[in-house]
Amino acid sequence: MTGSGSPPGVARGLSRRAFVRTAVAIGGASALAACMGREDADVPQADLAPEERPDRQHAWNEYLAADDHGNVTPPEHHLLLGLEYVGDGPSGEERTRLEDALASVERAYRYGNDGLVLTIGYGPAYFDRFDDALPESVDLPEPEALTPIEDPELDGFDALVHLASDRGHVVLSAEEALTGELDEVNGIGVEGTFEDVFEVADRRTGFIGDGLPAKNQEGIRGIPNSEPVPEDAPLFMGFKSGFKRNQASEDRVTIEDGPFAGGTTTHLSKIHLHLDQWYEQDSREQRVAKMFCPAHAAENRVEGAGHNLGNASGVEDCIDRAEEDARTSGIVGHAQKAGRAREDGDPIILRRDFNSTDDDQAGLHFLAHQRSIADFVATREAMTGSDLTDGAVGARTNNGILQYMTVRNRANYFVPPRRLRALPSPNPE
Repeated sequence: MTGSGSPPGVARGLSRRAFVRTAVAIGGASALAACMGREDADVPQADLAPEERPDRQHAWNEYLAADDHGNVTPPEHHLLLGLEYVGDGPSGEERTRLEDALASVERAYRYGNDGLVLTIGYGPAYFDRFDDALPESVDLPEPEALTPIEDPELDGFDALVHLASDRGHVVLSAEEALTGELDEVNGIGVEGTFEDVFEVADRRTGFIGDGLPAKNQEGIRGIPNSEPVPEDAPLFMGFKSGFKRNQASEDRVTIEDGPFAGGTTTHLSKIHLHLDQWYEQDSREQRVAKMFCPAHAAENRVEGAGHNLGNASGVEDCIDRAEEDARTSGIVGHAQKAGRAREDGDPIILRRDFNSTDDDQAGLHFLAHQRSIADFVATREAMTGSDLTDGAVGARTNNGILQYMTVRNRANYFVPPRRLRALPSPNPE
């Protein structure tokens, strides 16, 4: 039953955090009004003008919160908008309208967790309309299936907008402003919208943060009815990720040369999670071994969700033992495998993924930035572990966490530097 002041589909008895997650997933004016009634509406306006923000759209880390170990604390609420270009150009007038729209929501909110961070990227379909090709410094292939065991839908959206904030109503307000449903947001007049430039073709939502998955697990497909997700876990699988030393730096994922220097690429996968066996058959020791590596399980290195690990997952000493572990332990860990994709000892992708309950299905929107899509492909190949399948380790079974997920969609995007973010041409010079 929908409570008074709640948008359709939002139950009255939900906790505040679960309520806000549900409202963000539903979207629209009623969800925004409901969120405003549950959250602190006093949100700081921007203390940086849009032109004073970093030219790298993906440069969020300096402005986001961090935990006691220096790990970046991502915003809790996320919204992804898949966009179709419907304009007649791209024209200068359309570029101005789009830039005004993005700048309006940036003026409305401070850059950070308590305000708003955003990026806009463009897919291969967008650039196909131009005669010129992208410069060699931009690696943007069409998306494709990356393993023999998957058959994903390949997204063909022209653009992707990623909005994120600790406040659900901020994400919803920004969406409403960009799509022309609000004339003012957080006291700032909206000067431009997506109207006649983009149409929203796809909408995906999600969340990340200690306790959020546990509060949002009830009645979700892919999670046992026993509601086993731990209270301290930031993600549905019960463990922390995004350790500082296991992430590429923003510098490492930035395109260094050519007219789009300062940009990056984005790979986005929509993944469904199947966690019945994970929680109801696998032991805690097996879960630790599959998520990290067998040594972590044998030596009890992981407490709870893994916050005790500090700023690194600690699998560095497991990476070179992957083949041996596959042969002797019959298990290889997810982090152990993925850690093999490094350059000069450092990771090559920057993860900004988050969980989802879109369509009442436990999921993961795996969003990663990297200098080249080839860097993501290399990391995914390492994670697939085809070279480790021998005996007990199969294409899915005991092969990290592969058996607990199904890749439903894949997409690639190019995120230009801020100065060129509004409908870029492939040859801006």
